[in-house]
Amino acid sequence: MASKKVTITLDEALVEAMGAAAREAGVPLSRLIASAAERELRLRLGRAEVAEWQAEHGAFTPEELAAVRAEMAAADAEYLGGTGASAA
Repeated sequence: MASKKVTITLDEALVEAMGAAAREAGVPLSRLIASAAERELRLRLGRAEVAEWQAEHGAFTPEELAAVRAEMAAADAEYLGGTGASAA
């Protein structure tokens, strides 16, 4: 994957906290920031997909939302309890 060097301005406390998190994870600060940006883009895409689906099919029911939240909680628990915890 090609990389491009960019200059951004961030609050000093945020940079320090992210630097500490990167060191703790054993990754370069640039990788941590790139991962955060990628995560933000995935969230935006997901929200757009949900909005599109709801526009076509109607809003999710409370029961559907509860079922999805339970699935997500189970997936999170499995990830955090398994080998994925060290990758965080």
